[in-house]
Amino acid sequence: MDKIWLKRYPAGVPDTIDPEHFNSLVDIFEQSIEAYGDKVAYVNMDHELTFNDLDKYSKQFAAYLQAQGLKKGDAVAIMMPNLLQYPIALFGALRAGMVVVNVNPLYTPRELRHQLSDANAKALVILENFAATYEKVKADVQVDHVVLTRIGDMLPTPKRWIVNFVVKYVKRMVPSYKLTGTIDFLAVLAKGQKASYERPVMSGDDLAFLQYTGGTTGLAKGAMLSHRNMVANLEQVSAVVAPLVVDGEETIITALPLYHIFALTANCLTFMKHGGRNILITNPRDMAAFVKELGKYPFSMISGVNTLFNGLLHTDGFKDLDFSSLKIALGGGMAVQRSVAEHWERVTKSRLLEGYGLTECSPVVTTNPTDIEQYNGTIGIPLPSTDVRVVDVDSGEEVAQGESGEIQVRGPQVMVGYLNRPDETEKVMKDGWFCTGDIGVMDEDGFFKIVDRKKDMILVSGFNVYPNEIEDVIAGHPKVLEVAAVGVPHDSSGEAVKVFVVRKDKSLSERELMDYARENLTGYKVPKFVEFRQELPKTNVGKILRRELRDEEEKKSKA
Repeated sequence: MDKIWLKRYPAGVPDTIDPEHFNSLVDIFEQSIEAYGDKVAYVNMDHELTFNDLDKYSKQFAAYLQAQGLKKGDAVAIMMPNLLQYPIALFGALRAGMVVVNVNPLYTPRELRHQLSDANAKALVILENFAATYEKVKADVQVDHVVLTRIGDMLPTPKRWIVNFVVKYVKRMVPSYKLTGTIDFLAVLAKGQKASYERPVMSGDDLAFLQYTGGTTGLAKGAMLSHRNMVANLEQVSAVVAPLVVDGEETIITALPLYHIFALTANCLTFMKHGGRNILITNPRDMAAFVKELGKYPFSMISGVNTLFNGLLHTDGFKDLDFSSLKIALGGGMAVQRSVAEHWERVTKSRLLEGYGLTECSPVVTTNPTDIEQYNGTIGIPLPSTDVRVVDVDSGEEVAQGESGEIQVRGPQVMVGYLNRPDETEKVMKDGWFCTGDIGVMDEDGFFKIVDRKKDMILVSGFNVYPNEIEDVIAGHPKVLEVAAVGVPHDSSGEAVKVFVVRKDKSLSERELMDYARENLTGYKVPKFVEFRQELPKTNVGKILRRELRDEEEKKSKA
């Protein structure tokens, strides 16, 4: 296989990495404690945790789990937003040799029941705000140990008491619940302090995470990510960002939730390895408070999805921040739109590097080189030790350079498989290649571009129309804030394009938008229908849910 992208690697970036460089993530964690002990690892609500603090608390958490009789390989679920308790529980579980199951706190009882049962979770660490959801499924799952925490638990007194009181009794953010046999997070640390921690023998084959994928076609599947998978991806990402990163000196803004694979690897684990300071943003949807928080720190890196960057750019005060320390913004999770990227670069005078990854790939597959001068509309080039190819959707044969097809990935970061789903694993793993379900194309320099998801493609009179392209064009209109494109049934063309638009300027009319679309798109790609909305449905990380919009349209057509 001709890896033409290797010629585009910046000086010093190796072609390959050693996935066996460390036996486990715990080895990397211990090395970082040794190297960066007194440096700040995490900040949340103005309170700091140093690497030494994280060492102490995570060891206490690990000792508690072991004292309760949990064994190496047992699953520990964590269900909370970005708080200081998260990295303590995460690294504590990993240090005990256990498997971390990240749980979206916004799950419905149905989703939570499935995930806890499927993963066979023995313990659950849950923010009290979501305890009412767990109460509804408690009788249906076999979780032996439930650790309850409150938002302010790791803050110093009296701030802890004040925050917890306000959250529960003033803002009423904690729905009432009745649970027995639970233990408080702080009590866990106190018990762990008195217990002894025994470091398990670990290897790359041991599972580190059960990371559940969206479940857009049914129930979510647990991707089994081994320590080797995660170590490999950290080594790959480290090799790529090395020209930019100064060990022990970086500050990264972590607004995406750490339970999501993008922030987990790109922020939590990568900057643990490099001794960085993670600023944890608990509620990035409160954009005004988020911008105020950004003003407190000379941050050097920020990761996010398109909607997050777009939201910041349209929030008062953002453009007035000091961006002199900002080296890079990492975009992923969904397509970064050109209009957003170029606006970001104008305002911050820094690059927005788009990358590409999947839960099943730990997650990073490709990223743009750190030496690009500006946004280029691609997802970049494959990481070291990563093979990427484009194959014909029907035949499975590799297509010629410049032609589109399904992207397939091979490398040490590709998952072991789906838990309890050999049939689903078989569907996506073909001769060592992981079938992504994404349609893409590679250019003459080895840069890849995602055209769209296979299942999101719209078929208009036999022509393939990709929503990403439509959205990218419509988002370029100066009066458009957000847009989603979907296919809807149409009598003469089979399907037609419909766009849902959130206006930046209420004077924008359907006619003005259609005229703009006709100027910039081939006839069959021009939307037939436009619907203006106050907001668009989104996932927990801000990815626009086209599926929900499609489902709405389908119901309308059947009514």
